[in-house]
Amino acid sequence: MKHNQEFFWPAYSLCKREVVRFFRQRSRVIGAIVPPLVFWFLIGSGLGNSFRGSNYLIYLFPGTLVMIVLFTAIFSTISIIEDRREGFLQSVLVAPIAPASVALGKILGGAMIAFLQSMIFVIIAPMLGASFTFLGFVFLLAILFLSAFGLTGLGFLIAWKMDSTQGFHSVMNLFLMPMWFLSGSLFPVEGAPMWLKCVMLFNPLTYSVTAVRMGLFSGNFIVLRSWPGPLFCLAVSLLFCAVTFSAAVLSCSKKTIGENIL
Repeated sequence: MKHNQEFFWPAYSLCKREVVRFFRQRSRVIGAIVPPLVFWFLIGSGLGNSFRGSNYLIYLFPGTLVMIVLFTAIFSTISIIEDRREGFLQSVLVAPIAPASVALGKILGGAMIAFLQSMIFVIIAPMLGASFTFLGFVFLLAILFLSAFGLTGLGFLIAWKMDSTQGFHSVMNLFLMPMWFLSGSLFPVEGAPMWLKCVMLFNPLTYSVTAVRMGLFSGNFIVLRSWPGPLFCLAVSLLFCAVTFSAAVLSCSKKTIGENIL
């Protein structure tokens, strides 16, 4: 019991600190929500006539939810660089806290922020014809949270090695935005050239967007037989979370050793 408290209490404290600090900075909240909303409306309206027989705003909606998670993950992991500058991160690393607890707290805090931000956008889903059942809604929540956790973990890995927010933004835009573009958010995987389709199928965000679309608009999604199905998408999301979290713990452990030596 004592060992569990020593692990989970620091993680909880770091998680709470991330959430409180984020929502106290209104510019970060606005910066994480408004750009995806503007992007969704402008791109969806501009390309609407290109999608015959369907509403492109509706098609783009699931991808926009994932984009909100992506943007918020980017903003939340900037705190790692800020904490290093302020000396807070160094004090955490020299404390008798397990590296996994530090990684879990920082990533879980960012994931909670991204999840809550995406839920604000889910509120308007019924206005766009969303027909999710209770089970579909639970599935949607699970996918959004797993996507938030995995993307925040990926942001953690990048921010852990960066010394400036400018460099962090450059790397994130170069790395994460193509992941979103090639996730099936803007155009279906089926219509892409073979080489691009292969890239999209290896992109974990492809299955996040597909799963969000299932949860929002498929109604009785559990009876779908098309590939990839909901269970496969859920498995990919879980694997993505496990890989990014394990890599974050490893990076945190190496950095902790370096800080102790210094």
